[in-house]
Amino acid sequence: MPPDSSAERTLLEAAFAAASQAAAPALCLPPALRGLPRRPALVLGTGKAAASMAAAFHANWGEPVRGMVVTRYGHGLHAGESCGAIEVIEAGHPSPDAASLAAGARLLELAATLGGDETLICLISGGGSALASQPLPVLTFEQKRAAANFLIRQGADIREINCVRKHLSLLKGGRLAVVAHPHPVATFVISDVPGDDVGAIASGPTVPDPTRQAEALAILEKYRYPALAELAPILNDARWETPKPGEAAFAGDSVHLIATAATALGAAAKFLARHGYRVVQLGADLDDEAQALGREHAQLALDWRRSGQRTAILSGGETRVVLGTGGGRNTEYLAALALELDGAPGIHALAADTDGIDGHGDHAGAIVVPEMLAVGAARGLSLAALLARHDSYSYFDGCGLLLRTGPTRTNVNDFRLILCHP
Repeated sequence: MPPDSSAERTLLEAAFAAASQAAAPALCLPPALRGLPRRPALVLGTGKAAASMAAAFHANWGEPVRGMVVTRYGHGLHAGESCGAIEVIEAGHPSPDAASLAAGARLLELAATLGGDETLICLISGGGSALASQPLPVLTFEQKRAAANFLIRQGADIREINCVRKHLSLLKGGRLAVVAHPHPVATFVISDVPGDDVGAIASGPTVPDPTRQAEALAILEKYRYPALAELAPILNDARWETPKPGEAAFAGDSVHLIATAATALGAAAKFLARHGYRVVQLGADLDDEAQALGREHAQLALDWRRSGQRTAILSGGETRVVLGTGGGRNTEYLAALALELDGAPGIHALAADTDGIDGHGDHAGAIVVPEMLAVGAARGLSLAALLARHDSYSYFDGCGLLLRTGPTRTNVNDFRLILCHP
């Protein structure tokens, strides 16, 4: 890496670390537990942050706990951590596998064993939809998995995908809480969806579902799902509608949103302000198409660079992208941004997923520096050509600009930062 960008790269990575750490369960869960009556607890959970949430809960609850949480492969407990009698298992993501199916069945079984002296605690974070799966009894696992995988490949947004998932699931859309009825459920949530709709996070296993079967059917029609004829009879059968707000099964339940994209962006903003930057926040819930947003943000960066003051542009959310042979939505965003900037001096950027995984790769995201197009050309790489086939990974890897953090064990969606120097 040329020396003129090393300081900016260090600052970008430090800002991302500050953002991710602010959403760590060890930091954000304990305050949410204050004031809750301490009783023995049955703990159930699903999501990329499930293991670290379970460890934080065990360390701070002070009463006997038992249960099970499921997280993504590689996102389990660190050395020296303990969850006591809370079992941690790992399963497939973004596509569920046999372990996901077994985990979904086990969560339902455990919810049905809730004792009269126990509190049911649910620990929910992004990724939980795939990690714990249980289809309706009139569906096969493959039918349910195929519908969700198709929508992901088509670039559907997470709310559309999860609406369909809920209406094909025996676990999601509030159905896990119904199994525990009449016992109340306390749910603690780390949000990875734009707008922080708790019913959309991990498809809301303990949250009543305001969406309707007709909406799920319309989404599949919109994207022309080829196996729609198999699912239409189920989505037209009122017996399989999800439980709705106001139903007795949710009386006494509580939901606590403990970390969001805004949590991470706020921490980064404070960090950058301490380093002398004027901070411009574009929002925590941007969900545009990745390349279009990258081009738009490049123009904003060029405008702010002309202001004469060091400026940091922050945004979060979850962009949409058609998955290709390499990379993810953050490298797609950065590739479009870099092409639009065309080597403009004084602008550096980072975009990464706060869970540490961008798309299906071994990276959290990547970094843009002014000299990267020249570096790539010298190595025989064409960013425009690779982006056209959705292989932005190869370019950033070839230029040494990938950001590899490993699993962070939290998940508040994407983090984007552009530094503009006069």
